[in-house]
Amino acid sequence: MKTYEKLFIDGRWETPAGNDSISVTDPFSETACGRVPAGTDADVERAVVSARRAFGVWSSAAPAERAAVIGRIADALAARQDEIGQTISRELGMPIKWSTRIQAALPATVMATFAEMAAQGPPEQTFDNVRVVKEPVGVCAFITPWNYPLHQIVGKVAPALAAGCTMVVKPSSEAPLNAYLLAEIMAESGLPPGVFNLVTGTGRVVGEALCRHPEVDLISFTGSTAAGRRIGELAARSVKRVTLELGGKSANVILDDADFQKAVTHGIKDIFLNSGQTCSALSRMLVPAHRQSEAVAIAQASAAKVKMGDPSDPANYMGPLISAKQRDKVRGFIQEGSAEGATLVCGGDAPPPGLQRGYFVAPTIFADVAPTMTIAREEIFGPVLCIIPYQDEDDAVRIANDTIYGLAGAVWSGDPERALRVARRLRTGQVMINGGGFHPRAPFGGYKQSGHGREFGTHGLEEFLETKALLME
Repeated sequence: MKTYEKLFIDGRWETPAGNDSISVTDPFSETACGRVPAGTDADVERAVVSARRAFGVWSSAAPAERAAVIGRIADALAARQDEIGQTISRELGMPIKWSTRIQAALPATVMATFAEMAAQGPPEQTFDNVRVVKEPVGVCAFITPWNYPLHQIVGKVAPALAAGCTMVVKPSSEAPLNAYLLAEIMAESGLPPGVFNLVTGTGRVVGEALCRHPEVDLISFTGSTAAGRRIGELAARSVKRVTLELGGKSANVILDDADFQKAVTHGIKDIFLNSGQTCSALSRMLVPAHRQSEAVAIAQASAAKVKMGDPSDPANYMGPLISAKQRDKVRGFIQEGSAEGATLVCGGDAPPPGLQRGYFVAPTIFADVAPTMTIAREEIFGPVLCIIPYQDEDDAVRIANDTIYGLAGAVWSGDPERALRVARRLRTGQVMINGGGFHPRAPFGGYKQSGHGREFGTHGLEEFLETKALLME
């Protein structure tokens, strides 16, 4: 068991103001795998004061200097990739093969892209007697989730560093151990003291203290829509800038001229990755009504090949869910889907065979799902796929857009121009066309109640820059 007793504040490992701690549970063994401090308002105060003091130093550093430090952080993340992958696999439950490839490798890649952008310096514009310049926002507070823990931290930290901001990070209480590995890297990177601060703790204490603090200029939050509303309310009292990356109920629109074998199989891999605990997961598969039986057969056969079990076994594709609470929530949705009349194709609310221990939910597929059903409207955040039949292209677009969310989506068609045309009609921040995948420079964020603001690439960098007009004589 990995135990951390201190917080990282002002470039040093500091003793917390309180004595309470948070236990981290291994979702496979259901036993403790770590412990971190439960930070207090006093710890937040120290961290924010430290970040404010460091802002003058880091914001005035030359672009080349900032780029060099960020580059060293990226290199260190890459060098510790195996350790990071093992840590996240243990605290999250994602199988080691995918934890290393995704949870550990992506943060290093993202950090490296922002090292390149930092070297270029912020853009300027001139016209007539006007010069428009960009300046760092100031002190930022980052409240991050457990499903892609380090990736989401780095998605905020990297552009903030590149912009010249300073920060306080509050990682998820369910998966905070990886954040300590990042703090160790920061301590050795040459970053000025106070630029990066880590305060672990609960959202109710540490998160809310950060949102209320008058010296915090920007809040960036990734998590549930309900928590995002609360953060927005608190931040509004001092008119802080807020970026929110919230829930999703993404539609995978498979048009009648698509390669069904390829499209449906890809959709199965997407929804069951990370046990369905992905905000942009393609949880609604929209198929032509007259071809639903074909799609169901392919989906069922593909789901049967999904291996699940011990996260330390690289042969497994799925592990447990993060907690007993999340497992029970997902099982409740499955029960509701059956009660509302959807056809259970595979899976269900019973523990998977041979996996009585651990917070497991079997890969579950429902067919004949009506757009009005609870499982078609609520974010389940588990390995549950809804197959929804539609009548024609316009009906598919209507169903896809009939949601409070707008984070991501997908379109499949044998005609790339048709796929692009339909993709433009989807009210979402990102659309994958014929299997297009994640790109570290592509903006990520949502429409509607999926939040506002963008992460990654130049659009992610812009979130941490203020615009100033200089008017010359």
